[in-house]
Amino acid sequence: MLDGSDGYVTEDGRKIGAVVMEMKNITLRFGGVVAIENISFDIREGEIRAIIGPNGAGKSSMLNVISGFYIPQEGEVWFHGAKRPPMKPFEVARQGIARTFQNIALFEGMSVLDNVMTGRLTHMTAGIPAQALWKGRAEAEEVANREVAEKIIDFLEIQHIRKTPVARLPYGLKKRVELARALAAEPRLLLLDEPMAGMNVEEKEDMCRFILDVNDEFGTTIALIEHDMGVVMDLSDRVVVMDYGKKIGDGTPDEVRSNQEVIDAYLGVSHD
Repeated sequence: MLDGSDGYVTEDGRKIGAVVMEMKNITLRFGGVVAIENISFDIREGEIRAIIGPNGAGKSSMLNVISGFYIPQEGEVWFHGAKRPPMKPFEVARQGIARTFQNIALFEGMSVLDNVMTGRLTHMTAGIPAQALWKGRAEAEEVANREVAEKIIDFLEIQHIRKTPVARLPYGLKKRVELARALAAEPRLLLLDEPMAGMNVEEKEDMCRFILDVNDEFGTTIALIEHDMGVVMDLSDRVVVMDYGKKIGDGTPDEVRSNQEVIDAYLGVSHD
């Protein structure tokens, strides 16, 4: 792995670009509880960046800071070279950041296609009068957005359930539909919150393949939280490790795997 300000080259020959997001000295508190304490790390263009740690480490809180759901009391979030002011989640989404959720957040009564189409909301600009008439610009926009949704459905191999209400789907397919909805936004940065949680081995293998394909074919930058260490080590280019709200490791999977502080955190080793 060749590091540089403009990026690096992975062991398998993939070119990783410059920094697209930088978290600088982030501290997040909930009353007297410190969820994140003075953490800094970056995410580079085209890489798969994992955020790991034991339960309660602050991983989901960090993902919520990146997505704009939480605003840290201290520190700065930089995106594509510009400091990001406090923003609401929908404003962050318009910047090109999309996400999935640890607990699936789909519209259960709607079909798979309709759920995926909701991911196109940031690309819909026609006003209510135009949409009511559904002619000209509104019609063209609808057709274009549907084409994108259908391509993503094909890409994730869920054509056979495209008209099925989400409530009737098994858990693993719901996870894939949620990924499809996030991809429909055509994100510059895709955030995945425990994409393998609750899946069996076969479903995990499928999801891993799709994540790698998204990164390879679309060039999408991905940041993910995952508890399955085998998955993390196989998928990730770089890993940042959190424990009790602090950063205890940051580097390649091999570097993190051999970090004694990380090993202690996962094995529960006490420090006298």
